[in-house]
Amino acid sequence: MKAAAIALPRLQTRFWPYAGAALVVVLASVPGMVGLYQTQLLTYGLIMAIAALGFNLLLGYTGLLSFGHSAYFGLGAYTVAFLLQWLGIHSMELYILLGLPVAAIISALFGYICVRHTRIFFGILTLALSQVLYSLALKFFWVTGGSDGLRVPRPTLLAGMIDFAGSGGFPRFIRSYYYYVLGIFVLSTAIMWVIVHSPFGKALQAIRDNETRARFLGLRIRRFRWAAFLLSGTFTGLAGILWVPLNGLTTPDVLYWPFSGEIVFLTLLGGFRNFSGPIVGGIAFTFLKTYAVASTEYWQLLLGTVLVVLILLLPTGIVGALSQVAKRLLAAKEIAR
Repeated sequence: MKAAAIALPRLQTRFWPYAGAALVVVLASVPGMVGLYQTQLLTYGLIMAIAALGFNLLLGYTGLLSFGHSAYFGLGAYTVAFLLQWLGIHSMELYILLGLPVAAIISALFGYICVRHTRIFFGILTLALSQVLYSLALKFFWVTGGSDGLRVPRPTLLAGMIDFAGSGGFPRFIRSYYYYVLGIFVLSTAIMWVIVHSPFGKALQAIRDNETRARFLGLRIRRFRWAAFLLSGTFTGLAGILWVPLNGLTTPDVLYWPFSGEIVFLTLLGGFRNFSGPIVGGIAFTFLKTYAVASTEYWQLLLGTVLVVLILLLPTGIVGALSQVAKRLLAAKEIAR
């Protein structure tokens, strides 16, 4: 069993690039195999996977549970709406270039406040700060549109080379935007992979596993946690920037605490102790929620039941459960030898 536990991470490290490349090929072929609606859902799933990757840098690798990540997602969405409303910008690239610094600045500010505490105090602080933004979005309705929100029409892609005016614009947008999001998803995943496997990422894991020993080694705990918070919020903000053109509307609901709960849920669904867990969780949760809403008016009860069953039967999530099965198979193979 011990040999299997050692062999599995080696296998994962060795074959991950091949598995990742195969997954990208499969994802790239999806629009040709499924309908427009399924392509749109998968685009939402990839966007939520980016948000979950950012969130998991805090939860899975730093050991900090945030209940306020809707703040950065919603901030990214509202930044796009404001850029359109105030400056008349329609370029997706400018949305990203101007929106990411906004998400990074607010993440740095909120992170500086929150990382001074841990455990439940950290979680409550993140929740409180996100609710401040939610309240501002509701109160300043002449700026944010209040509960009616702000409409965001389809942007241009690739510096204006691709637009979606005229008839048939919506189908062309869904397919083109899918590949656009897929490209950013692959890039974001590669960047996050480098981060968590770098000395910085290993330091975060050391702080997560034993803060006292990490401090004795000379690591500046708060500084590392603040940097992780900054990166986490920026990734989640990027997801919000990508989400709002696809949704076509941003409202204060994306700043409200239940949306933070969804980000936590999908990360737990996939497995927060595995790098690929949030990716699987983001995609699976998108389809699960969509079909739950379509199936019953008590869809929240259904999702709650899924969460309880997940905690009881699959505490390590979908990917964690599959990893355990792989360990047992390797152990059985070692015994057979």
